[in-house]
Amino acid sequence: MSPTALLRCALLLLLGGSAGKAAAGGSPAGQQQELPTVVIAILARNSEHSLAHYLGALERLDYPKERISVWCATDHNSDNTTEILWEWLTAMEKHYHYIEWKSVEEPRSYPEELGPKHWTDERYEHVMRLKQEALSFARAKGADYLLLTDTDSILTNNQTLTFLIAQNKSVIAPMLDSQTYYSNFWCGITPQGYYRRTADYFPTKNRQRVGCFAVPMVYATFLLDLRKEGTSELAFHPPHPNYTWPFDDIIVFAFSCQAAGVQIYVCNQERFGYINVPVKPHQTLEDERINFVHLILEAMVDGPPMYPSEHVSLRPKHLGKMGFDEIFLINLVRRPDRRQRMLSSLHELELEPLVVDAVDGSALNSSDIKNLGVDLLPGYYDPFSGRTLTKGEVGCFLSHYYIWKEIVARGLEKSVVFEDDVRFEVYFKVRLTRLMEELEWAQLDWDLIYLGRKQVNSEDEEPVEDVRKLVVAEYSYWTLAYIISQRGAQKLIRAEPLSKMLPVDEFLPIMYDKHPNEDYKKHFANRDLLVYSVHPLLVYPTHYTGDSEWLSDTETSTIWDDDSKKTDWSGSQKTMKGSRSNAGHSFRSTSRDEL
Repeated sequence: MSPTALLRCALLLLLGGSAGKAAAGGSPAGQQQELPTVVIAILARNSEHSLAHYLGALERLDYPKERISVWCATDHNSDNTTEILWEWLTAMEKHYHYIEWKSVEEPRSYPEELGPKHWTDERYEHVMRLKQEALSFARAKGADYLLLTDTDSILTNNQTLTFLIAQNKSVIAPMLDSQTYYSNFWCGITPQGYYRRTADYFPTKNRQRVGCFAVPMVYATFLLDLRKEGTSELAFHPPHPNYTWPFDDIIVFAFSCQAAGVQIYVCNQERFGYINVPVKPHQTLEDERINFVHLILEAMVDGPPMYPSEHVSLRPKHLGKMGFDEIFLINLVRRPDRRQRMLSSLHELELEPLVVDAVDGSALNSSDIKNLGVDLLPGYYDPFSGRTLTKGEVGCFLSHYYIWKEIVARGLEKSVVFEDDVRFEVYFKVRLTRLMEELEWAQLDWDLIYLGRKQVNSEDEEPVEDVRKLVVAEYSYWTLAYIISQRGAQKLIRAEPLSKMLPVDEFLPIMYDKHPNEDYKKHFANRDLLVYSVHPLLVYPTHYTGDSEWLSDTETSTIWDDDSKKTDWSGSQKTMKGSRSNAGHSFRSTSRDEL
């Protein structure tokens, strides 16, 4: 039996065989074993950045739409939220049982509002009134449940609604993931109604403890069982007569639950979906859009991915190269999943790459490698495993080498090179654009700049004068992503590295004279490559050694000159998350204030 069928059986058992309650507006009399009726409340303001994905997730919920009514309100928009909602509701009207639509076009802001992300008391009160209206609508229609979902909550798990109903709780929320430690619940609350840090939050957020847990507050997305004792006393507006906490719709509702003796729960047994990290009050809709794009990128890495509604017209992407002559993307043909994820990620960033089919070292035998002019650097051994060069490392080196040759042949002055296992940081484009502007202004002489790497040693690196967030690179691993100049490519090719090959991420530190092995460096006379690194980094690996989805085509291979000697040494410190804060993914959002 499928998971969907099991959940629905659980619902029918929960209802005790008397689930023939009519839907809002009524179902045929005597019809047995119908699923509960649900009202989904949509409140949207300036939500164009997330609306297509939010609506797409709602329409894909695996719950009979004839048992769902939609209550939708939008107002004070300065973007295309109203048009998107109307387009979607028009297309979906025939599928849902009933749709209630409320739209106010003017004014576009509240008095004393400093910007679209600034919350005044008047705005809070307006949202409270709207939520109360949705609650009253659901009660008046005789619905069994009310599902409130913010437009920055994307329910990628299509079983979410069925799962929540099956838990048989008065107020319950699915825990939502984000690109930070932010989520849609509190584990603690002070007597004054403010957030209180407890020992349970991070184990819950990180799913180190799994289940449905009693909490004092949930928000963004949660389900109310309108049939339960006590829920008839719940309200968003007006606040409870004894209410003295901050004037905030989320906190007002938490107090209402507390006053009514209704326990709130959050569940984290499944990956239910994502929540966008809110921007600061002084930030803009563009900042919120950038945050949401990053959330889409994160979902592509960690899954499940987010998909927009097919019933919403999306604005076309304007692809470009950010002022670079070329953006190279290296990908093995036999890794189409990585190719598609990177192409989708770069498309979301509105970047247009040139896909380069990587040299597949596993497809080369030792004779092929010799015929390409490849020979091992005398005395080279992997510093961790003690093995020599692998075919995967040969293929990786050749892939980068042929790009350097293309850069020289085409006369490209500045290019970006990406491997296909890159995770982008928030404000990637903004920060990279600012870096290139500052490089130009400072007239800094450079050959190569790491955008992502693993700093081998823990010492602080020398900051670059007049260029923020840039350091002089010390000994580093990885070639995830870097900027390279025409002169830099020429220097690397002139070193004739194929005849004295070692891994490409060992070769680069030799060329900028920061490799600790003096014997290796003796084979390369001109070690004058000018190399820097962004700090903090702009990209990280998608996975590290130990992650369930970690895969290395350089480590898992065979020895370069012996087809019979397999290598599958997954303990390399090269592929482990580093101990420094900038050696692993930062798990945090960046605001414009930090750029």
